[in-house]
Amino acid sequence: MFEQIKEDIKAPYFQDNFPNDGQRFVAWYLRNVHLRDMIETKDDITDGADDKQIDAIVIDDDKSTIFIVQGKFIGGSTVDGEPLREVLSSWVQLRDLVRLQEVGNGKLKRKLSEVSRVLEDEYEISFELITTGELTQAAKNDLATFQQQLAQLSERDDIICTIAVIDSDEIRRRYDLALEKENPSINHTIDLSTGHFMCETLAGTQVAIGALPLKECIKIPGIKDGTLFQKDVRQSLGLSNAVNKGIRQTVYSDKHKDFFFFHNGITAICNKMERQNGTLKLHGLSVVNGCQSLNTILSCSEKVKTLEDTFVLFRFYEIPQRDRADRISINTNSQSAVKPRDLRSNDKRVLNLKKQFELKYAQGYFITKRGETAPATKDKRFVLDLSDLGKFLIAWHSQRPNISYSETKIFDKYFEQLFKREYKSENAQALNTWHQEILKTWSNENPLGLNETLLAMKAYAPYHHLYAVSMCFAIANNQAERVPFPSKCLDKAVQDNMVAEIIKIAGVSLNMALEAAANEPQPQNRVFSPQNWIKAKSCLAGINGAIRNYFSMLPLMPGGQEIKNRLNRTLELQPEDFEYRWAAD
Repeated sequence: MFEQIKEDIKAPYFQDNFPNDGQRFVAWYLRNVHLRDMIETKDDITDGADDKQIDAIVIDDDKSTIFIVQGKFIGGSTVDGEPLREVLSSWVQLRDLVRLQEVGNGKLKRKLSEVSRVLEDEYEISFELITTGELTQAAKNDLATFQQQLAQLSERDDIICTIAVIDSDEIRRRYDLALEKENPSINHTIDLSTGHFMCETLAGTQVAIGALPLKECIKIPGIKDGTLFQKDVRQSLGLSNAVNKGIRQTVYSDKHKDFFFFHNGITAICNKMERQNGTLKLHGLSVVNGCQSLNTILSCSEKVKTLEDTFVLFRFYEIPQRDRADRISINTNSQSAVKPRDLRSNDKRVLNLKKQFELKYAQGYFITKRGETAPATKDKRFVLDLSDLGKFLIAWHSQRPNISYSETKIFDKYFEQLFKREYKSENAQALNTWHQEILKTWSNENPLGLNETLLAMKAYAPYHHLYAVSMCFAIANNQAERVPFPSKCLDKAVQDNMVAEIIKIAGVSLNMALEAAANEPQPQNRVFSPQNWIKAKSCLAGINGAIRNYFSMLPLMPGGQEIKNRLNRTLELQPEDFEYRWAAD
């Protein structure tokens, strides 16, 4: 792995943007494992003078997790405990963000502003020590100690933190899974001698049920990156809920041998199961009930490795039929409480939306469940995801794109406001189309000349772009307090061949608003954070002002008067084409 990475980082992108192999290694990891794009990667790197043992910070809104990355790119075979102590040092400093901002470098200060904001939304912190070497035994002992200390600190500070060492083998596994992320297939072999298993055939199905040692559980691939749970109806809900806290407490307590009796068990399915020579070979493995438990057990990995006579009930079923696998996933999860956002796929309003959308667009598909994919026969232009629709609605109809990044808020706090009414399928598809056209301008080619810091926020800033499109119509019609129907806007824009022009105006205005905010004087010891600006409601006034300025300056541009005249015709809507904003705050 070391040799491959060493060769990969010779590419111009790594050589031109990062001054040394240490930074290039971290950048390689962000690109190839966290799947950050080139601009996001540059923005995430904080390594350098006064980096305070923090080489990179990745804020993953989808996973509600802050990844603190420390890299050690070495050709030697072993790594001692010093890098682990550096990671622990970074955690001690993170607990005092004000002080850390005062002494950190500029890039770290800006990232810490964003960290501070997302911690208010109860994001978890995951420390990752990535290394091409292998820990010495002393370092492994330190890792076990640090995991326990973080668990104790998490209980006291009410901030969930975990630490993981990503060594050469784990980097290889994550790299390979990232390459196959569209449809990863996990194979794993269980040594039956380590546990107590009964293998039977029930209802024509091969079944293996037994007690698997906890320390064997953490060897199953695909836990941390979620690929093991593709067919689960929900992904990890984090380590902060009461059940997962209880699991961690049991692992670290003197009652760990009773784990088997305290836990309901884990259910896994596979495409094919083979029993031979005292092993159970599982092909196409997926856990359909146990995501929370396995993630929690993994967070205590070093302690778990030391536990003897500590087991968990495991059920393995050979289920190659997809529809049957789906039913098993749903039924095995029905016994435990699920957060509201994880049950929205079965809400009658969502099911009605799906029905109406697919009736209106026979070539389309409305995705309601996490991990679900549209059939290959469907037109991708008419494939709409429930999660995306929620983000579109709050950006366009509630005029709060600064909340679009938070799926938790949309499907917990604001779900009733967003989905309480009948919503026309043509408006849903119009939002889908506007967003698809917007994303075309957020490519590496950067046709609109957007600021690089804006491009680094591709995970959520395009929703501000969508908001700006709606405001172009609202401002042009003097309807600042009301919101146009998306389908009416799209119909006029398509009819006049002005979709690209409106998206350009909206994007340029968003860019102007960001640059204006960045140039405003900051309080002493404060650094302007584009990420915090984009997530604050105050950014909306800046975007609106930039749109008005663009409209007023358009006649002064070359060919601007002709564009202005065409634009006026396109943007003109009737009063009945508007409605009042949907309240979301």
